[in-house]
Amino acid sequence: MRIATANMFDASIATLQRRQEQMQDSQQRLTSGKRIQNASDDPTGASRAERALSSIGRIDANQRALEASRNSMTLTEGALGDANEILQQIRDTMVSAGNASFSDTERKGLADKIVGLRDQLLAIANRPDGGGGFLFGGQGSANPPFLDQPGGVGYTGIPGQIQTGNIDDFPLSMDGRAAWEQARSGNGTFVTEPMPNSITGAPAKSWIDAGRITNPSLLTGNNYQVQVSGSGAGATYTVTNTTTGAVVASAPFASGKAIEFDGIAVTLAGNAEDGDQFSVAASQAGLKVFDVLDRAAAELRTPLRSNIQIAQGNSGRIRDLDSVIGNMQNMRSQVGEQMNNLDGTESRMADLKLYNQSEQSAAEDLDMVQGISDFQNQQSGYDAALKTYAMVQRMSLFQYINT
Repeated sequence: MRIATANMFDASIATLQRRQEQMQDSQQRLTSGKRIQNASDDPTGASRAERALSSIGRIDANQRALEASRNSMTLTEGALGDANEILQQIRDTMVSAGNASFSDTERKGLADKIVGLRDQLLAIANRPDGGGGFLFGGQGSANPPFLDQPGGVGYTGIPGQIQTGNIDDFPLSMDGRAAWEQARSGNGTFVTEPMPNSITGAPAKSWIDAGRITNPSLLTGNNYQVQVSGSGAGATYTVTNTTTGAVVASAPFASGKAIEFDGIAVTLAGNAEDGDQFSVAASQAGLKVFDVLDRAAAELRTPLRSNIQIAQGNSGRIRDLDSVIGNMQNMRSQVGEQMNNLDGTESRMADLKLYNQSEQSAAEDLDMVQGISDFQNQQSGYDAALKTYAMVQRMSLFQYINT
């Protein structure tokens, strides 16, 4: 086999170029810290790294959604806390209004205080979320969700919640109707109310308390009516189940003594008058905060009420305030639970992101010790190739003749 000098030159140059390319590739890997520069370097490793990178991108998007939800829930929790503080002030005011020594003018002053606190509550109910929406806007509202109008405050938002739309569906708003207009009336199971005297049409001369449950297993959910017959020492009462028409209790009337029937106990107090009557109806989820406050202020502004009417009105409004406060506290607890869930989800996301980062690193990152060793070996090989080429270059016939 005949090998020409030109072939030796070409082979040496090709070897030099190949060594340079290998050394350049090693230098690029060392500089970037990545073992895979192109997908063709390791298709399996490149695919593994791409899957990990895609997962990291999704986790980052979920973390941004989680942070937006956390900000909204933090603002909502603060708003509910502020609302509870104001409602407690209103309740204290209503307790003060029950003082029998107060005049109508003094009660009117307390009503004005309640109205002022009501306006503060309305501002809280319409508090913006800082992103162009409202904390209690439900599923979205371009305008404040609670509108103060002649008939009272009405909810104009869309009930429900805005959610982030990812797999976890983090909440971005709260259902304003559920928070401000869905408390259960009465004591949560039934609601007691005075009715006009069946004979005179005047307000009752006795009053009824909020009542309590004595035996939950006996509750029927039906409506009842307590009717007083006679007056003075000869007065009696009759309790009728107005849903079925059956009489469920009947006994002599005694002020301050509990009347028990179907797992319920209510107390009538005062000087009963023939024809006084009271309703005991099943509780409904529809008690509105602002309706309670408007009714409380209107009653306090009503002059010339009897002590029985004042006691009945204050008892009913304090009962209603306790209900709306309880509902507000329940909503605040739900927000707190959602924030706890966000904390737990954030921790899981951080662990999952770390796992995917480890997967990506294992798939594409360069072992620096091995990379440096390979680069040094390739540099030594390149130096040897240079020396070999220099020696081959001097082996031409003309160089031999010249020497």
